[in-house]
Amino acid sequence: MTSKPLVAVISCVREVEGEPASIVKKRYLEAVAKHADAVPIIVPAWSDALAAHAIVERVDAILLTGSNSNIEPHRYGASGEGTPPFDTARDGLSQHLIHAAIAMSKPVFGVCRGLQEINVAFGGTLADERAGATPAFSHHAADGADLETMFGHSHGASIAPGGLLSRIMGEGELAINSVHFQTVARLGEGLRVEAQASDGVIEALSASDTNAPVLAVQWHPEWRPAVREHDLAFWRYLGQAARAAMR
Repeated sequence: MTSKPLVAVISCVREVEGEPASIVKKRYLEAVAKHADAVPIIVPAWSDALAAHAIVERVDAILLTGSNSNIEPHRYGASGEGTPPFDTARDGLSQHLIHAAIAMSKPVFGVCRGLQEINVAFGGTLADERAGATPAFSHHAADGADLETMFGHSHGASIAPGGLLSRIMGEGELAINSVHFQTVARLGEGLRVEAQASDGVIEALSASDTNAPVLAVQWHPEWRPAVREHDLAFWRYLGQAARAAMR
């Protein structure tokens, strides 16, 4: 029997039956299993550098999922309280996982919040479209939208020529779903813009100088990926990178 790579999937802290629990949406696990042909392993959400190092040693790739929580402003050197909800444990864990994976040459992939976590890990900063000037268009559906409407909210994004994403998905324009309020303000050192919306918001990024791939998208490729070839390409590449690391 051929072994499949193990992909560590970060979890979020949520209250279940009155106590904190580590939660991962099923669609992320299904995407890893079905479209990346890998085995997802849920990483419990607590902030411990030694535990993160031990986890990264034993897996072949890291997946940082989306979440309805926002990254705390102090994580990227900003003042102010920011906009809740927050997930302190996940904020800490994601940074430990990213740095450990880079040190051990393991691939790191991010979706939505995961992109923001990678940018912060590389010294970048974030902005919130709910604060400051009114954006050209919203990157999030209106309050009160049901799940279908929320993940159906979309706009175009242009893939940067000659980058990692263009090799995976081809160059040109994509129609992407958009479910986020936080965006990249200052790009982290050593990161490359892989796709942008027409208003300049960074929709995908990669690391330019790591031994294993670091790739993140601001949209949600795990939501109904079978109907979008570029989302399937994201998961296929994740599986390829994980298998290369396993070998």
